[in-house]
Amino acid sequence: MISWKNFDELDSYKTLEGLKDEVTLKEVMAGESGAERVKSYSVPMACGLNYNYAAKEVDEKVLSALETLAKEAELKEKFEALYNGEVVNTGEKRMVLHHMTRGQLGNPVTADGGDKRAFYEEQQKRIAEFAGKVHSGEITNENGEKFTEVVQIGIGGSDLGPRAMYLALENWAKKNGTFLMDAKFISNVDPDDASQVLASTDVAHAIFILVSKSGTTLETLTNQSFVMDALKKDGLDPAKHMIAVTSETSPLAHSDDYLDAFFMDDYIGGRYSSTSAVGGAVLSLAFGPEVFARFLNGAAEEDKLAATKEPLQNPDMLDALIGVYERNFLDYRETAILPYSQALSRFPAHLQQLDMESNGKSVNRFGEPIKTYKTGPVIFGEPGTNGQHSFYQLLHQGTDIIPLQFIGFKKSQLENDVDIQGSTSQKKLCANVSAQIQAFACGKDSDDKNKYFEGNRPSSIIIGDQLTPETLGALLAHFENKVMFQGFIWNVNSFDQEGVQLGKTLAKKVLAHDTDGALKVYADIFGI
Repeated sequence: MISWKNFDELDSYKTLEGLKDEVTLKEVMAGESGAERVKSYSVPMACGLNYNYAAKEVDEKVLSALETLAKEAELKEKFEALYNGEVVNTGEKRMVLHHMTRGQLGNPVTADGGDKRAFYEEQQKRIAEFAGKVHSGEITNENGEKFTEVVQIGIGGSDLGPRAMYLALENWAKKNGTFLMDAKFISNVDPDDASQVLASTDVAHAIFILVSKSGTTLETLTNQSFVMDALKKDGLDPAKHMIAVTSETSPLAHSDDYLDAFFMDDYIGGRYSSTSAVGGAVLSLAFGPEVFARFLNGAAEEDKLAATKEPLQNPDMLDALIGVYERNFLDYRETAILPYSQALSRFPAHLQQLDMESNGKSVNRFGEPIKTYKTGPVIFGEPGTNGQHSFYQLLHQGTDIIPLQFIGFKKSQLENDVDIQGSTSQKKLCANVSAQIQAFACGKDSDDKNKYFEGNRPSSIIIGDQLTPETLGALLAHFENKVMFQGFIWNVNSFDQEGVQLGKTLAKKVLAHDTDGALKVYADIFGI
């Protein structure tokens, strides 16, 4: 039987406390020994990716302790319990089934009167059929004309993940002849967001996707009103231009106000929903169902690796373990996500929500305060090389050490390059990320203290050949699984988000003029 214990109750917690100063990166990453370390400190991921952790502050002794931690914390067993349908989301008393949207890892799971894997497959089939009819012109606007654009209306996980995935594959699809519809996204309740998107949209030839699990999300319904007004101004019936992605029990599920509705359920949190109908509808319309299926396959292959028993051969688990070591024993409070791929420009923003909404908790899964150890780190990031000319100054010479997670590819997506000063642009990009890893680890000596770099700043890198639907799916699953494993170690519920609900509740009170104290003053300042 699985034992859900706080991190500091495990024997490995005390062992790891004694290993804080075990590794000096400037020493282990220098010279030929550093070269050998780069070769050996690498674990294969799915779809040709590799997780390389040579520039992390670990050695065989630390890795052995982390391996013990993984077994003592029963990480493999807890993952098995999750994908076999146990109620792991204790706060909301729900199963957690986002892995099942892309494959069956374990036993069949029955809920809501049916097999859940069959349910997700059915939604994917329905979306594929719908997208095919839109692309062929069988489903048209009310004037009998083909739709040419798709606009997703949603917020949080209904926007960040699907938007990041769309941008990641947009250029790839154009190069490979699978770019079928331009996609745009409306998320912010700020009216300028919807106004700006609609101003650049051919509304008459656009199909709108309203995404809300509950069907009651205030920001999303407000933006829906913007869209409906724009359609009506053009003399168009909104019901002929909208589909819904929602739960079967929401008010949107069986409404005549939509061309069709596709279903998610309560077992998939918004930030984990890119491989569900939430991402499936927009990506299938934009690139075709076959591309979305390839994306799912990449995620499924990485999930299989996450179920690997041996922690040091399990890239998702190993990344999680090293991150816990950095957060709890090296006292690093942040992690920077640095993709050296412009296509992943919004990937850090998605991971920011994924990680901070999941593990930003100060009570354990039973509601008891966590007092002796820290939980989730602050996540931020931008693509390289832009970040190098922005915040890398602090990363190199600031007073805080911030662990770094690089992502790099040998080939660009478009493979449209220029040769200048003896090398191509892509080689320059790869040279930059390689140099940064070495510079952060080894630093630079100088008598001029302004030009002195201390080094000993840890990083890892995920390396692939090229960003494709499969590698994108594997990347996404890697980070989802990493967050999950860290939540297991910290004994928090990574699948609810009560901190998000509080702001929603108070906003409704302000709008209802049910305010007092400071809340009333703020409402008065804004003239509400």
